[in-house]
Amino acid sequence: MTNQSAASGKPTIYVDADACPVKAEVVKVGERHDLLAVFVSNGGLRPSRDPLVRHVVVPGTPDAADDWIVDEAKANDIAITADVPLAARLVEKGLHVLGPTGRPFTPETIGMAVAMRDLKQDLRESGAIKGYNPGFTSRDRSQFLQALDRTVRLASKLQN
Repeated sequence: MTNQSAASGKPTIYVDADACPVKAEVVKVGERHDLLAVFVSNGGLRPSRDPLVRHVVVPGTPDAADDWIVDEAKANDIAITADVPLAARLVEKGLHVLGPTGRPFTPETIGMAVAMRDLKQDLRESGAIKGYNPGFTSRDRSQFLQALDRTVRLASKLQN
């Protein structure tokens, strides 16, 4: 796939799409800023006729979507993921990375995010805590929209 946004001098938005609750918000912000949004999944996404939306279906193997995004994305692109190890790989590559609640993963915060993820995984495996995540709220959605809009403006300014 060619990176149309790169050809136009604009960042591309990559979405780790399998369990992403903010796909519609990504499309909304992408359209507002005329940016390509690439949704990467193992399948099951409804195709879009929108020329600014691309769907990439990868094999169902572990980390296939993650690997595809890391291979295709470039510094100053934007990525949306709740997957902390993927976020770490993308931050290292120079991307702007947001979680679906609008939480930014940055060079300054990614180390703690990885450590907390590993700690929680160990605690779940030992039975010390349950594996429940809090529900996704309308406040999370609103914070994500604001964070994505800010991030798009920053990435677009840095691109020029």
